[in-house]
This record gives sequence, C-alpha cells and structure tokens, in this order.
Amino acid sequence: MAGRKVASYTITGLKRWSCLARELPSVSQVKALHVYDFDNTLFMSPLPNPKLWSGQTIGFLQTQECFINGGWWHDPRILEATGQGIEKEEPNGWNGWWNEQIVDLVQLSLKQNDTLTILLTGRGEDGFAHLVKRIVASKNLAFDMICLKPHVGPNNQAFTSTMNYKQAVLRDLIYTYKDADEIKVYEDRSKHTRAFRDYFDSINKTLLSSPAVAPRNHITAEVVQVSDVATTLDPIAEVAEIQRMINEHNSAINSGSHALLVPLEIKRTVFFTGYLVSPNDTTRLLSLVNLPSNIPQSEVRYLADNIIITPRPCPPSVLEKIGGIGRKQTWQVTGLGSYESRVWAARVTPIPANAPYHTDNPFPLVVLAVVRGSRPHDANWIQNWQPVPSGKQIVFQTEVGEKVQLRIEAEIEGEGEYESLFFNRNLKRNRDHQDGPPDFQRDSYRHVGSQRYNDENRKPNGAHGGYRGGNPSRGRGGQHNINNNYQNRNARGGRGASNRGNNRGRGGRGGYKSLDDVQINSRYANQGSSYQPNYDDGPSQNFSSGVDGYDSSFPALGGGVGSYNNASGAQRNGDGGLPYGK
Repeated sequence: MAGRKVASYTITGLKRWSCLARELPSVSQVKALHVYDFDNTLFMSPLPNPKLWSGQTIGFLQTQECFINGGWWHDPRILEATGQGIEKEEPNGWNGWWNEQIVDLVQLSLKQNDTLTILLTGRGEDGFAHLVKRIVASKNLAFDMICLKPHVGPNNQAFTSTMNYKQAVLRDLIYTYKDADEIKVYEDRSKHTRAFRDYFDSINKTLLSSPAVAPRNHITAEVVQVSDVATTLDPIAEVAEIQRMINEHNSAINSGSHALLVPLEIKRTVFFTGYLVSPNDTTRLLSLVNLPSNIPQSEVRYLADNIIITPRPCPPSVLEKIGGIGRKQTWQVTGLGSYESRVWAARVTPIPANAPYHTDNPFPLVVLAVVRGSRPHDANWIQNWQPVPSGKQIVFQTEVGEKVQLRIEAEIEGEGEYESLFFNRNLKRNRDHQDGPPDFQRDSYRHVGSQRYNDENRKPNGAHGGYRGGNPSRGRGGQHNINNNYQNRNARGGRGASNRGNNRGRGGRGGYKSLDDVQINSRYANQGSSYQPNYDDGPSQNFSSGVDGYDSSFPALGGGVGSYNNASGAQRNGDGGLPYGK
C-alpha cells in the first residue's frame, strides 16, 4: 500500500471499508478521528470459560484451523449466545454487557460535529456484520463507520493478520481525512496498543521526512489502553454451543469433504473425587485456622473445600459402596493439627458413625490451609491431633462429587467412557481390568499427579470433558491433522479468563488469540501433535503452557494407606483403599 497515489484516498474509496450505507462528511469537516475496538473494549464479548475447559482446549477452541467453520471467534452463534441469548438481550440492549465508560466516550465523540467516529473490529465481515450492527443499534450508537474484516480489501489487499487489516483501514482514514489533526484509538490488548503506537510513529516519520511532497501534515496520535473485563457464557449454554460446533464439524468430516480432519468429541478430566464442602461450610471450617503470628496472610492458601475420596476418577465399585455421585454425608470435626506450621487440617468423623464412606487417606480429613509452596497432601504427616473444644466441633454436610474440566480431543473408536478420563492413552492398554483403570493408567495418573500437586504454581495437565457426542454429531475440526495426542500440542490462549462462574464470570484475564490471527504452517499440516500454531499477533499469553487444567486449589491426598467403612459400618484399613476390580 506504500506505493498508492494520494489521489486514490477518497471518501468514496473509504466508504468501501464500512458495512453501513451512510454518507460520510466532507474532508474539510473532519478535524478528529476516533476509532473504537469492539471485543472487550466497547462490548464485553464472552470468552471460553477456563473453569470449564483445560488451557489447551481453550487454545484449541480459538484456533481457526481446528474447526471447519473457524471456532470460537468465527462462529456468530457464540456471540449471539451472550447473556440470555439474542432474542432476550436485543430488546434490552444487551444491558450489562457493555463497557459503559467506553460507551460514554463514544457518545461524546458522536456529539462532536468535527469528529469521525469509527468502530473497527477484526471479526469477519461475512459472518458478523449483521450481528454487530444489531448489537450496536440496540445501544443507539450511531457510528459513522462500522468496519469488519473482509476477505480482501477494497483494493484487493490480502491481510496476514488482524493488525495488518486494521492498519490498512487506519492508513486510509488518515490520508483521506487529511485535514484531521488528531486520531485516537481505543484498544484493550496491550500488544495491539504498542503496535498502533509504532505504526503512527512510522507514518509521522514518513510525513516529516518529505514535507514538500507529503499528502498531509503530521497527525497527533493517541492510543488508549482500555482496561479489559473478561466475561463468559452461561456454562450450560457454552457447552451446548461447543457441542453444536463439534456436531457440525463431524458431520462435514463424515460427508468426506475434509480428508485432513478427524472427528472430535468432548471428554472430561476428573482431577479428584471427594466429599465436596459448600462455600458456607468452608467459611465455618476456616474459622478453625489459627496461624502463627510470623506468617503473613498473603503467604497462605485457604482450602477447606473437600474431603478427598480418591485423587483421580473414582472406580464404580467404590462409588457404589458410598452411595454414588450426589450422595449427602454429614461430618463432625473431632481434631485439629498442623504439619511444621505449614499445613493445617481438621480431622473429621461421619455422622452417623457407621455411615459408609471411603478415603484414600488413613482417615477422613479436611485440609484447611497451606503456606504457599507447601503441598496439601503433607497433612498425612500430621501426628499430633488436638481435641476440639465442644464449641468448635463443627458439624457440616458434604456431597459426593468430582472436580472436572472438559477437553476436546480426537474421537477414538471403541474407547470406553471410564478409559477416556485418563490423560495418557499412548501406552499399551490392559483390558483385563473391568472395574478400574488399567495398570498403566493408574501409574500414568500418579506420575501426572506428582506434577499436578507439586505446588500451587503447577496446574494439572489435560482436562477431560464429560459430554461425549456421537460419530455423526460431534464438532468441528481444523485444517490440519490432529491425532489422539492433541493434548501434547501446547495450544494456548483464550481471550481472557474469568474468575467467576455465573453467566458473566467477570474476573481475571488470560491471554487470548485474536480472531484469526493464528496462521497455519503447511509443513505441520499432517504432523498431528507436532503442529505448532504461529500466534501472529496474539497478546501475551497468561496461560501456562503445558501446565493447564483445573485452576482451583485442592489436596492430593492418598497413596500408601487407605481406609473406608463398609456398608455395615466396620472400619477397614488397607494398603491403598479398595482394590480395583472388586
């Protein structure tokens, strides 16, 4: 574009970038250009929920080549599902889903007669123009231009990235409205703000280097870094939308039109099975923690959220003995102890005393808190348990449940649901075990477990998702071959991370890949797990590569001695709890 003639910068040409049929003001009328990004700058677009999906799957969902019609940022139905869905949200103007401070700035820009106000997004024009216009109109924001990324630019430009496309639009804006003496760009991603600033510096250097032939004067440029707010879909709606994507993907593959892709399915990773404690009871239990005065609060992780059953998927035989998922069980605190003033725990007993239960530990306990860097399962080393005064013998109720994340993987013919829960499936399977994982799976799990539970800075690998589709009805693939080891690809990203569940889940932000900024390298097309996407202009990645997974603290107790009550109430001790296959 550097070689284009000044005469080619016309209002008629500039209008071709916009999806609005709106007349633009004359060149002499415009003294300022105000440009607003859409996703997570003006509108709080939903991101894949890191409490639902493993970090690698979040990256996979946002990699355009992994799904036949593009994945998270290229499927308009994901954006349509924001909040309670387009049918309910549009009449209410998507209330609560806007960055209201930026909305106020847009409205101020629109009131200035000498300002051209532009919405500039990297979402695809073909799939999103109608939807973005509806969302913006619901808020009564009358932009002069709404620009979405076309397949090719007005002058047949090809775009290698979203940034490349946006710079092309900005260049046309600056050189068309040559009397404008300022441009402001509002952007939420720090990498993009730096790139915009560098780009404007480059333009001004060019203008100043040859003032006699320059098409316009120097322009004052300001790029405003917008504080981002991450949001998520309703969890049930999100899983349903992803399953729909997978169904469409698999249907296209089964039709024979995409030979390089494989069918996908959602699987789940069970990080542990336990008696889960409610938030209210967690607060009550944490009142029992008495920290030494020399330990700062900032160095302590508070837990008190479960009594471990097994640090893995629970074998069906064990679940049957204790009443299955969802069974309620009441407990009473009987003792308190600590290990080296680094791990604090409460010893508990079931109510009634003969209630059937299971734990891989010598006895049931709740890890209350740990000093950062310590391991929750060190609670097993506590020797001296102090009796609890009668006023502190807290009674609380739990429910048998699992801590689970979902993952998307290639569909494996003949794979059982229990087998799919385990991360490593590359070794030879031993199918002699009918009620529990094969030996290699147990060993593999323990090996992964040693990495998962080493300290609070490590997160478990590979989350497996429970909603399994059928052959003709599972999701989308990409334009490269993926095999059963997708989890080893270190795909990363996710346009943000939510720290709250709820429909909006506003909270912390992880790195995200922008729309279609991932470029596929043809030499990786058929190499399965060797595929390494090129994050062309994605922002800094806040997800930890290779250590993704359930992002909540939980104890990894067990191994060695196990204990349980059988249905008759008699307590038994053994070397590892209930054996598999019994």
